Amino acid sequence: MDPKPPKIVPPPLACDTHAHIFGPVALYPLAPERDWTPPDRPLEAYADMLDTLGLARGVIVHSSSHGTDNRVTLDAIARMRGRCVGICLVSASVSDRELQDLAAGGMRGIRVSTMLKGSIGIQHLEAMSPRLKALGWQVVLHFDKPEEIVPVAPMLRRLPVPVVFDHMGRVRGNTGKDSPAFQSLLALVRETDHCWVKICSWYRLSDQGPPYDDMRPYVEALIRTRADRLLWGSNWPHPLLKGPPPDDAELLDQFQRWAGSERKTILVDNPAKLYGFKEEV
Repeated sequence: MDPKPPKIVPPPLACDTHAHIFGPVALYPLAPERDWTPPDRPLEAYADMLDTLGLARGVIVHSSSHGTDNRVTLDAIARMRGRCVGICLVSASVSDRELQDLAAGGMRGIRVSTMLKGSIGIQHLEAMSPRLKALGWQVVLHFDKPEEIVPVAPMLRRLPVPVVFDHMGRVRGNTGKDSPAFQSLLALVRETDHCWVKICSWYRLSDQGPPYDDMRPYVEALIRTRADRLLWGSNWPHPLLKGPPPDDAELLDQFQRWAGSERKTILVDNPAKLYGFKEEV
């Protein structure tokens, strides 16, 4: 689907904090141990989407399908000339020199997934966190199920680095606002200064389908709780989605309506603070 402009123009220097680049595989091979095989979705298509939606900045989250070979994301960051930064995947044996090289290439943190292969496990976080802190990095958590938040919440409170919950902590439309999982997520962002949540992928977390009204109460609760610790992400190009992809402009419009007076805080101010973007791109 070709991108189209949103009806609500985003504020200047707005940022998409969650997207992936896939291939071209001829240049950047996929990992043999990958969970799935994506089609090519190269940087040029993502840059076109950013331009069409009126987004100045982006955060490219390295895909597990490329494993810990971060070259495709490093290349994209370099070609975007300060417009994008990245989140990488690393192994438990990664050296300090490798981490420093990744930081020099524009990486700003690591992603840890309990759903997909390709990076260190959540059991490595406490031991790894001093090395991440030295780089000024963050940890991006990609859970398989929201219930996984509850048992690790005490550990996450202790971490000395920013913790970013991907995809709203994976709460679903039927999870329930009063569920232990969502209440734990709210408590973490309310009671700490280092926990953040990406409002992202609600279209695939909804149990009702379009227009995803079952996800709106979660978004509104997060905004009421701690708007200064929220981010927005497109999840372009919508990997692992069954059926046609959603309309990126419509999703951005929907988020901006939900965010109301906090849309600049979430789209501009928060990512600038967390990722260290310069004032101009």
